[in-house]
Amino acid sequence: MTGAPLLTIRDLSVIWPGTERPAVAGVSLDLRQGERLALIGESGSGKSTLARAIAGLLPPRTRLRGGLHWAGDTPRLGRDIGYVFQDPGGSLDPLLSIGAQLVETLRAHLPLDRAAARDRAQALLTQVRLPDPAAALAAYPHQFSGGQRQRIAIALAIAADPKLLIADEATSALDMLVQAEITALLRELSETRGMTLLFITHDIALAGGLADRIAVMRDAHLVEAGAARQVIDAPTEAYTRQLLAAHMDLNGPRLVGPAPEAVSA
Repeated sequence: MTGAPLLTIRDLSVIWPGTERPAVAGVSLDLRQGERLALIGESGSGKSTLARAIAGLLPPRTRLRGGLHWAGDTPRLGRDIGYVFQDPGGSLDPLLSIGAQLVETLRAHLPLDRAAARDRAQALLTQVRLPDPAAALAAYPHQFSGGQRQRIAIALAIAADPKLLIADEATSALDMLVQAEITALLRELSETRGMTLLFITHDIALAGGLADRIAVMRDAHLVEAGAARQVIDAPTEAYTRQLLAAHMDLNGPRLVGPAPEAVSA
């Protein structure tokens, strides 16, 4: 079940420095507490720019028009908003152990001493189903596979119990089996934590197995939004039908919700 609006976006436009053409143009969208919303579209459609605007990750001198209205206080990145990037290498320091990075993140946002933060760090690695979490704390990013590094990046993103987790193309660099495992993990975490999930992807089939709602972007505009099953079964826009045509096997394993028993990556 989803609750009241967490974020209300109204007529939002984002214009990058040195340009005049909006990367996001007049988008209106709601994010509800506890829901899973998939934002889909081709590369360059504006979906990642919208996500970065929500998280406050736009570069200086970027112009915003319209509004982002939060329920309650303006959220803090890392504390209230967790962000998972496409490349986990971008969020993991190669010179620090996994344990050091998790402990540092936890202590920056929560009132924990070092021992309590280390215990919580191990618990987080268990929650993201990383093999041998205790040993992983002493290891370094290069010692893990791409899928395992993404699990660690997710652990970092949820460390401070954010209200909103943004997964920005977090599965696109992974093979199909690992994509399914990470998607199932994101579903599980959002359900068990009551956490809102914004899942950004170009893959409508992958989104269909995860999301409560799907929003479709094209050329900086929001062109369609609705319940996931409705958008997949009866899309109103020709562009959405084109995306569906590129992923005809919508009943295949990529739509399976429960997390696999075995973790292979």
